[in-house]
Amino acid sequence: MVASAGADAIGLVFYDPSPRSVSMATAIQIRQALSPMVTLVALVVDASTDLIEQIICDVKPDILQYHGRETAEFCNGVGHPYWKAVRVASAQDVISASDEHRQARALLCDAWVDGVPGGTGQKIDPSLMPEAVCRPWILAGGLTPANITEALSHYRPSAVDVSSGVEASPGVKDPRKVRAFINAVKSFDKVNPHE
Repeated sequence: MVASAGADAIGLVFYDPSPRSVSMATAIQIRQALSPMVTLVALVVDASTDLIEQIICDVKPDILQYHGRETAEFCNGVGHPYWKAVRVASAQDVISASDEHRQARALLCDAWVDGVPGGTGQKIDPSLMPEAVCRPWILAGGLTPANITEALSHYRPSAVDVSSGVEASPGVKDPRKVRAFINAVKSFDKVNPHE
């Protein structure tokens, strides 16, 4: 449903405490049904190397999204393309992650919520972001169809990530909200193409 609505990528969560967590069997079914034109992202949080290798082997994600305390040494050692999530409590968090994770394809900037690795639906305080992020980056946290145009105008990220902002209930996407969100992003991109 999300892919047919026009999403460029979909994320599968491999983190049991999340209401969005998927089983390996479900992830494999989604991979098999997904168009090769849509990027499949596998989100992990401080996962074991064994689990990550199983995900790579069985699900064949295009990108791993590390959402925990993974070091660059660990991420690079896995040897699979990745994005590194940064929970933004200060501009220095983004700068440090950018310096450390030089091999990451992008940074994903999410709101800092104490004790939670992400997916909280909280927005990043704009005053906490650096003036410029000199690499591809993805804005996440608290995005909805109602606020995405303003967020794109303010932050100018390379991409956006949404989950709770398009849900009917935790872990259940609302097709109308998904379409409204994607349409708003595409409308913004038509008027404000990336240079």
